Amino acid sequence: MDAELVDWELAVTTAKKLVRPGPQISREQAAEVVAELRRLAVEAERHVEDYTHLTPAGAPTPINVVDRPEWVRSNVAGLRVLTTPLLSKLSEQQRSRFSAAVGRRVTGVQLGTALAYLAGKVLGQFEIFLPPEEYLDAQAKSLDADAAAAVGRLSLVAPNIAHAEATMGVVPRDFRMWVCLHEQTHRSQFTAVPWLRAHLESEITAFIEATDLDPDVLADRVRSAVAALRGAVFDRGPDSPSVVEALQTPAQRAVLDRLQAIMTLLEGHADQVMDAVGPRVVPTVANIRSKFEGRRDGGSPVDRFIRRLLGLDLKLQQYRQGGAFVRAVVAEAGVGGFNTVWESPATLPTRAELTDPTAWMQRVLGSRPSISA
Repeated sequence: MDAELVDWELAVTTAKKLVRPGPQISREQAAEVVAELRRLAVEAERHVEDYTHLTPAGAPTPINVVDRPEWVRSNVAGLRVLTTPLLSKLSEQQRSRFSAAVGRRVTGVQLGTALAYLAGKVLGQFEIFLPPEEYLDAQAKSLDADAAAAVGRLSLVAPNIAHAEATMGVVPRDFRMWVCLHEQTHRSQFTAVPWLRAHLESEITAFIEATDLDPDVLADRVRSAVAALRGAVFDRGPDSPSVVEALQTPAQRAVLDRLQAIMTLLEGHADQVMDAVGPRVVPTVANIRSKFEGRRDGGSPVDRFIRRLLGLDLKLQQYRQGGAFVRAVVAEAGVGGFNTVWESPATLPTRAELTDPTAWMQRVLGSRPSISA
């Protein structure tokens, strides 16, 4: 990777300076939150496997409970892995122009500013694109670096979870389990479906290869992005593009359609599982779901603007659209029938099929009888 293009250390420093502190709780309370999250994450793993019938292969996934600055640091490490091919391409074809127009320090500050905002929002994630050495925490010391990277890492952002449960007024233990169910579902998706990670990587590679680095084309897309930014300010409606979308080339949009279909499926599946398992292990799941949906839709005008600017509204749509797809298929064909989706890339739903579950079932399940859970 060319260090001239992004000042990664400045990105981390900027984010750590800008990120808001977590909720004010005692050291003892913080230790209790961390300990319970670790325990519930392990318990949630069993519940998810029992319901989904997805059995992860290999070593157990490390569980990382972090604060906001540590979340920033690990995500910068992940971004360095993901963007290596693109930055190399930029370095080879447009290095002088790109560096002169943006500058590695400016890019670092911009990245850090975005991460500072996200660091206060993310509750957890399953990390699959970190450098191998990042996975070698206390729970993975018995693995070599490459084996640990293949396992992945489940991270839970303790201050954000504590803040969310206090703000919504929900039962802390129940909310923590609910979050763990979601993240453990993502872990099962990638550790029980052997081709999924490689397929996602290939689509990301295709996205990078479709990147047009011509300065005039980039200038046109920046102008489109500015128009999208104005749309975000004045809230022209759900169909107006985000800045992220406006910066895509036509070729990238074709790949992006496939990537969004994958991510919508993964997010929707996790959303469906947390509610399907919830009634057995989360007594107040209905109350949590109701309040959490309000939290997703709410926020100040500035918060909504930033979500739109960063394209985060797409993720909210993914939860809802993907969840509706999975619920419809499970209702018709059972969990076993839905699990046909994991057979190969060819059985993944298209973006069109995500809004028409019957079309997916006709294409993939065909005349096969429904398979109950």
